[in-house]
Amino acid sequence: MEFILEMKGMCKSFNGVPVLNNVDFFLNKGQVHSLVGGNGAGKSTLMKILTGVYTKDNGQITLAGRLVNFRSYREAGKNGLRMIFQELSLVRTLTVYENIFLNHEKINRSGLLNKTKMIAKAQELLHSLGVDFSAKATVGSLNVGNCQMVEIAKALSMDAKILILDEPTASLSDNEVQVLFKTIRGLKEQGVSMIYISHRMNEILEISDAVTIMRDGRVVTSEKSEHLTIRDIIGYMLGEGGGKNFAWVPRKNPPTDSAMLKVENLKVKGLPEALSFEIKKGEIVGIAGLMGSGRTEILQSLFGLGGYISGKVTLDGKVISVRKVKDAIKSGIALVPEDRRTQGLVLQHTVKQNTMLPVLNKFKSWITIDEKQGEAMVKEKVQALNVKTDSIHKIISFLSGGNQQKIVIAKWLASEPKVLLLDEPTAGIDIGAKSEITEIIRNFADSGNSVLIVSSELAELMVVCDRIFVLCKGRITAQLNREEIKTEEVLQHAIQG
Repeated sequence: MEFILEMKGMCKSFNGVPVLNNVDFFLNKGQVHSLVGGNGAGKSTLMKILTGVYTKDNGQITLAGRLVNFRSYREAGKNGLRMIFQELSLVRTLTVYENIFLNHEKINRSGLLNKTKMIAKAQELLHSLGVDFSAKATVGSLNVGNCQMVEIAKALSMDAKILILDEPTASLSDNEVQVLFKTIRGLKEQGVSMIYISHRMNEILEISDAVTIMRDGRVVTSEKSEHLTIRDIIGYMLGEGGGKNFAWVPRKNPPTDSAMLKVENLKVKGLPEALSFEIKKGEIVGIAGLMGSGRTEILQSLFGLGGYISGKVTLDGKVISVRKVKDAIKSGIALVPEDRRTQGLVLQHTVKQNTMLPVLNKFKSWITIDEKQGEAMVKEKVQALNVKTDSIHKIISFLSGGNQQKIVIAKWLASEPKVLLLDEPTAGIDIGAKSEITEIIRNFADSGNSVLIVSSELAELMVVCDRIFVLCKGRITAQLNREEIKTEEVLQHAIQG
């Protein structure tokens, strides 16, 4: 096979701590090669070196037979390397064609923008990807799947030879995933090579030609995908004894008979009818449903983020009014939101600052903050939740996705809530981090607290929940005890109605 990319002996350390240790990675022309590994395995660092964001300490990179050493993302882009990030980089107020040609606009002889040529070329690129929306549409009017296509068209407009797809399906529906996969197969036929990064193993095996698995900064195996199973991948990722927590185990302290959270006739904006349900003390309850069923809206209304029209909410025997977020926090409700990067964290702040943010009042000393006391709390949470960071003063954007998510959970645990609302708590993180977050949820409930969790991964709900509500078009259509759910198919059938 013809290698378009060869990375040999790649090494990188930060503050003396090795992150990559003699890593080799090879990509064939017209191949989809998946890069898999737990948080902190070194995947992101390897790709950032490839795209010029980081400089390597040692090793060599050969691109199309030529030794390269990119010093910036722009330089890598000029050489045919483009990365499509999980957090899309489009300008929502601009049109599709304006986004595609942003920073490399086509100019006519008069030095003016050649809109006609850009629209025609953009439409041609979209057609080649098998989509038919207008290049003149505003990006803000498109769904996530079509925005993904605009990102790919943008890369192709700059003659990309290698696409790096970072968690490309994290926010897509099943239909959108299949459209994306059809596009990927079409790009392969055109000779485009792709590095595919994902934690969804069934998708990896469906779309990849080869898989490289990393652990602790090293490559543990590189195989053709046809030679691997999901169990194989998990085994390589975790090593011996890893991932044991990501399976159903009996609760140490079963739920009590008394209610922690009782919701009566809750009318949420956008949902067709009022909802009533209760969660017992020490109980973990899941909400399963298709996208658009109203799952997120329920959690947000309970946390005071709008949508709460009417109804009665009782928390630990006391009727509460949750009109604003501060009402929810004061009452003992916390929310881990769906998008940690835009809703759960301040990315330019440190681990310490993010963890302390909801509980600053606890550390007030007159008009100042007791930094010593605050640091002690943060260090305790970092240790308790096994957050991998070399310092609590590290900017949180430099942490892996799983460790960022642990900090979102940590900051709300610091507020000592009675009810923890979790919206897609393990989206975009690896199986090892999922195991750890599962254990954090169990421990929280075992202490007598309650959890309401939304997840698109049915296996995840089956692992952690005592009871599951099935939500369909804003209505609770079933309530299933964990013992009633023998297989994932049973739950899937309940969701599909």
